[in-house]
Formats: sequence, C-alpha cells, structure tokens
Amino acid sequence: MNQQIKERCKIISKNFKEINAERKVLLEKLASHIQEKFNSGKEINLVYVCTHNSRRSHLGQVWAKVAADFYGFNINTFSAGTETTAFNQNAINALISAGFEIKKLDEVTNPKYEVIFGEGKSNLCFSKTIDDESLPKENFVAVMTCGDADENCPFIPGCDLRIGTTYFDPKSYDNSILQDEKYTERSNQIAMECLYVFSLIKN
Repeated sequence: MNQQIKERCKIISKNFKEINAERKVLLEKLASHIQEKFNSGKEINLVYVCTHNSRRSHLGQVWAKVAADFYGFNINTFSAGTETTAFNQNAINALISAGFEIKKLDEVTNPKYEVIFGEGKSNLCFSKTIDDESLPKENFVAVMTCGDADENCPFIPGCDLRIGTTYFDPKSYDNSILQDEKYTERSNQIAMECLYVFSLIKN
C-alpha cells in the first residue's frame, strides 16, 4: 500500500472513539455479515449505492477496498446509483490529496478512472446504475450511502444484506470556500467507518 495512505489509515484507526454508539451498532451489523462470509469461505462483494453515483458511493467503494487491504483482507468493492452521471472532480481531488494516484482512462462524458493505492492495488471507478453488467448479481451487500437512494431503491435484487450508512452530501459546498475542506471531511469519515468495520473482522 502507498505509504501516505497507509499512514492516514494508521492515524484514522486510532480515533474510532469519534464514531458515535448508534453508528457503531450499524457498522457492527455490516462487520458481522462480512465475518460470516469469511467464515464460510465466500467471496466478499460490497456495492456502495447513492443516487448519482458521483461522490459518496465512490468514496465508499475506494475506502472499503483500502480498509480491507489495511487489515489484510482481499474483497471486491463496487459503486452504483439510481442515475448515471460521472465521478465528481471534487471527490477525485479529495482522494488525490489523501495520496491516491488517479488515472483517467478515457475522454467521454462519464469517464472511467483507475484509483490506485499501491502496486497492483486499485479500483475501477465510473458512474453506473445498479443494474449495470459490471456489478455482481448475487452474493453482495448493498451499502446505501444517501437517504435519497435508500428511498428510491426500495428493492435491490440479489443482495444478501441492505444497510443504510447515509452520509451528508458534500455537494452542497461545491464552489464555496469550504468545498475542499468538506470533501476531505467526508472522505475521512467514510474512511474511518470502513476501517472500523474491517478492524472487527477476524481471520
């Protein structure tokens, strides 16, 4: 893993006390489900879902993969939405500032990006709907990162568990003096909660 990202994970993982008790109960439910999958030798697939699949769902996809790797686990992470837009540049910038290398793979309205966090360690990120062919059709957890997606996706076929870990949308700070600060704040919150989940998993 990239040293800058590893150091960030070390620092964040020392501050789990910042997660409130109610939130921990929710995250522990996700951890318990993942633990059952590991114990039974099944593949772990997490799909982070938000309306536009542009900000919070991508941050979830990326940080969950990193968190699992940080604690020595190999999982598959994805993201999706109820609408297709594009991976937002402000969210991309927040990941770059955290130490990720991000390669834009094509020049289209909805580009694909390789988000790299170490040698041979990366995520493919692009905006897509929940029925996209690149996503697992069964044996996956749907992690709902925004309330709107949770309401607009009343049923997600194939998922073993649907869990609502909603986050405040940093979009409301776009083009403001607080823009970068709020995107980094959201990225760090999602990172912390992903790290907390995988800190609970036992080999």
